Amino acid sequence: MRVIHLIHISRRLSYLLILASLLAFSCQKREFLKESGQLESFAEMVQAGVKPIAFGPAMTEAEASLFKAEAERIAGKYGLEILLETDFPETDLFPLTATQEKQFYILGNSNSLLAYQSWKEEVEGLISSQTYTKDIRRSLSRRLGRLLGYPTDHMNDLLGENSAFRDVEDFGIQGSSVHWYYRDFPKAKNFYSEKLGLNIASETDSSATFQLAGDSYLVLHALKGSGFSGSEPKSVALALLSDHLQGWYQHLLEQNVTIKYPLKVKPGGPHDGFVAVDPEGYLLEFEAFYQHPENEILISELQNLSPTATSLGKEFSFKATVVWLYYQDMLSAENFIQESMGLTKSADQGWAKIYKASENGFIGLVDGLRGMNTYSPEKLVKIGLDLENPGPWENYLKANSTDSLRQARTFRDAGGYIFTF
Repeated sequence: MRVIHLIHISRRLSYLLILASLLAFSCQKREFLKESGQLESFAEMVQAGVKPIAFGPAMTEAEASLFKAEAERIAGKYGLEILLETDFPETDLFPLTATQEKQFYILGNSNSLLAYQSWKEEVEGLISSQTYTKDIRRSLSRRLGRLLGYPTDHMNDLLGENSAFRDVEDFGIQGSSVHWYYRDFPKAKNFYSEKLGLNIASETDSSATFQLAGDSYLVLHALKGSGFSGSEPKSVALALLSDHLQGWYQHLLEQNVTIKYPLKVKPGGPHDGFVAVDPEGYLLEFEAFYQHPENEILISELQNLSPTATSLGKEFSFKATVVWLYYQDMLSAENFIQESMGLTKSADQGWAKIYKASENGFIGLVDGLRGMNTYSPEKLVKIGLDLENPGPWENYLKANSTDSLRQARTFRDAGGYIFTF
């Protein structure tokens, strides 16, 4: 009987062990259901080319060990490779608490994972040599962000959360303006008020501010005392967006305004327009944008804007403006406008990019070899941005910039254009 009793006890223990194993397995599967779903979503994005690499969820060493088989399964399903990160270096993209003493799997292909390993080796070398400075750390954080497929505005947000970094957008852009300079200031002022019918928002003896559309303005200045010689190339054009191109074209012809490029209409194209010339050679592009693959974001932004009428009548109105700037190095120009300014792209025409600066004001970056104007190191123009909080912006520049020009609430970008705030 004792033997039989022992056999029953042994069987019960076996059953209990099996049940415990099943419960543990079930708990393990439930525990990693969320993590598995996250990693699979990232795997789809990496496979599709949306992200070069992707970080899986952060785990303890024990959890990462248990999750290994599932991570390998997901990577194999999407034709990817995985790398277990056990000692992630500190960056400005993530808070230290999110990665310290944590492990996570990285998804990618052989080339993208090699790029990540190269990035990590460089960071570790700089940390070891104590040369991981604030600027270098920020640059390498952006490099990691690009590997992760983050858009620039998201990287700016992360840098702002985890470091002292701020972009201009953080201080509230309330309006935009373009500043032009004239030898014959009265004649220029008369041209814009009489022939274009623009309304004067404010004026002094040597300047006049005209409202173009909503919060977008054109400011005319007398050349004398401006700091410019007047011999600088213009290297700028102003696009005035209107739904009444034919009316404007006929009106300017009747006013004997010089037309550089006549009105062209291309059915099915992304935009139509013509180019006029003001009294001292600044280019005015009267333009209309249409639904087109390159304009999908821009069109949605323009649809919500109300036209600003001129003194010529309702049909002579402008909905928005684009200030076209011309560059020798488009990549540096884009990096500045996105990283330092924090502006987002509204349209991509290949050799020309449009960024939203204010509600009605846009900034266009143009390859200086292909546009109406060419690149010039010096230019007779300034770009103005009206900030909600100019004081804190100036304090930020003083604390974070060694450039005296920037400390004075003024930027000179990679193309030599001066931005004032």
